[in-house]
Amino acid sequence: MSWYIELARPEIQALKAYEHASWEPGLVRLHANELPWRSPADTTVEGLNRYPEPHPLDLAARLAPLYRVAPACALPSRGSDEGIDLLVRAYCRAAVDSVIICPPTFGMYAVAARIQGAGVIEVPLPRAAGYALDVEAILAALTPKVKLVFLCTPNNPTGNALAAADILRLAEALAGRTLLVIDEAYADFSDAPSAAGLIGRYPGLVVLRTLSKAYGLAGARCGILLGDPAIVGLLRRIIQPYAVTQLTIEAVQRALEPAALAVTRERVASIVAERGRVAAALAALPGVQKVWPSAANFLLVEFTDAAAAVERTHAAGLLVRDLRRTPGLERALRITIGSAEQNDRLLRSLA
Repeated sequence: MSWYIELARPEIQALKAYEHASWEPGLVRLHANELPWRSPADTTVEGLNRYPEPHPLDLAARLAPLYRVAPACALPSRGSDEGIDLLVRAYCRAAVDSVIICPPTFGMYAVAARIQGAGVIEVPLPRAAGYALDVEAILAALTPKVKLVFLCTPNNPTGNALAAADILRLAEALAGRTLLVIDEAYADFSDAPSAAGLIGRYPGLVVLRTLSKAYGLAGARCGILLGDPAIVGLLRRIIQPYAVTQLTIEAVQRALEPAALAVTRERVASIVAERGRVAAALAALPGVQKVWPSAANFLLVEFTDAAAAVERTHAAGLLVRDLRRTPGLERALRITIGSAEQNDRLLRSLA
């Protein structure tokens, strides 16, 4: 058994997955207790009266080329949040194991760990270093009970892409010891290479991607976990059957058509261009202390009076993310890059 499977909880290694109804779409289905008629509101191709593919292998095969991995390395899920939850449940024993996170960062890593009863070890991203990764501090915090190290690049909420050399160094140092999980939810807006290309070389590395951001499918809830086939197979034992709905499957299939992919590329380019324009305009405003460099579809902005900035944007009918309760970000807001018109309204509200 590979070391990255031996790290998992023993009961998960031994788990026999739920036996769902067999999947043979060419036959008349009288085996899954479904209704034979569609709902009048059903506009899908396959029909919502039937269960979708229990584990959407066809969808995995469609998504895998997008991330340049083999289909066996891809596990579709309900957003990347579900990938985080699956990893924690599979690898962390309650009151025994821990995860490492690097705040300020996405909050779901810590939430998933605490729901599972796992410990959370924080290794902060130093502000003085531009929120760059502190590799030495992560390695110093590592113990045999740490099963997962979560990194987000571009990082949320700071927006910076972590250095590829630092990720590579960690992948080498953690091999045989713990899983390295790279959350690339915002990677479509960055020029940095995906860590998915390292999976074959470092099988203890897992990458999380999502179609919620660049592909405009946040409401469809489709993420994908990329990793060694053995890890994907282990997690497939505990993911709920039929987790990805037929509505989502068909929405993703349409989004992967060549014409739709071309539109996505155009929109990503527009967001990147607007990100630069808005960052420059914000930096010129007297109430703005700092606009942090971003490789994502948002900006981390520090204000002299963040509370007043929140009030002014709200009065203009805009909602921004208030980070004042986040340690180290007491004067900061996270501002998503919208359309040109929305961005202009934001700038007028703060001018």
